[in-house]
Amino acid sequence: MSDSSDASAIQHGSALTPIALVRAMVQAYATRGLDARGALAQAQIRTSDLDDPAARITATQMEVISGAAMRELDDEALGCFDRALPWGSYGLLARASLTSPTLGVALKRWCRHHGLLATDPLPVLEIEGDVARIAVRMHRDTGDMTELCVVSLLRNIHGLACWYVDSRIPLQGAQLPYPAPPHVDAYALLFDGPSTFGADHAAIHFDARYLALPVRRDEAAMTQLLQRALPLTVRSFRRDRLLVQRVRQVLATQPLDAHNADDLAALLNLSARTLHRQLKEEGASLQALKDEVRRQRATELLLRTKRPIKQVAQAAGFQNEKSFIRAFKAWTGQSPGDWRSEQLP
Repeated sequence: MSDSSDASAIQHGSALTPIALVRAMVQAYATRGLDARGALAQAQIRTSDLDDPAARITATQMEVISGAAMRELDDEALGCFDRALPWGSYGLLARASLTSPTLGVALKRWCRHHGLLATDPLPVLEIEGDVARIAVRMHRDTGDMTELCVVSLLRNIHGLACWYVDSRIPLQGAQLPYPAPPHVDAYALLFDGPSTFGADHAAIHFDARYLALPVRRDEAAMTQLLQRALPLTVRSFRRDRLLVQRVRQVLATQPLDAHNADDLAALLNLSARTLHRQLKEEGASLQALKDEVRRQRATELLLRTKRPIKQVAQAAGFQNEKSFIRAFKAWTGQSPGDWRSEQLP
């Protein structure tokens, strides 16, 4: 491949990653008394871009500069931690959790083993009710390296978690221990769900039910992954193995807020198009799930309460009584009132 072809391949795609992350890598070189110009050249990043706060690079450029820096510094933490992590450290961490039966066990092991390699920052898996949180607490002032440290560590473990279970794990939010940077708009791409700044520690939050998913990867898959692991931090898994359950939950608990696909998708931090596509990949449809949840809710209310049909319709997520009666007849062949009378003694 010619030099021009190499440059085209590296720069292909949308330039969305903030240059501030690259600037921190260059600082790591300077701290070690090394020159980053070779790594920048490999990634086709101009040194002049480092001084432009609005500059962005592509995901492939980020992969190339990160890989070059980790190798040349022999530090996969890029100078962010209390000690260097020699090249291959994260591979060992990933492999050490591979035999875990579930994602929850894998993440607990990963965090515990990470603490053996470096004690600051310290990641830990926390569970509170139906929310799981990977928290990262830092006890040193890392200055201008803080953003690179937090973003890379959280995206690394989130990407690995998705890979372990071969599923997209949508985030409910991220909290960052620094003020909102000038490139704050990039955080909508770095972390799905809302990002909050100025927190006392870093963390990502997601539905705790994902922790029960089985680890689906084996040693062969791990070997293949480690040949090119860095894309984990930018890859978006399309399949969501809990999407059907999450849709059912929203339809059951927030029926009045999920009348149409757009409203439901917004509650799930998806686009309506993505919602329909992912449900299709799971062999389901939104209308079928709506019917299932509404029918279950309606029949429970008809049997266990004396609510008027109009109130049952509203509680089941219907906008009016007529549409509810029409749907109920399609499900059972009877009107809600007749069905209730027949079922009750």
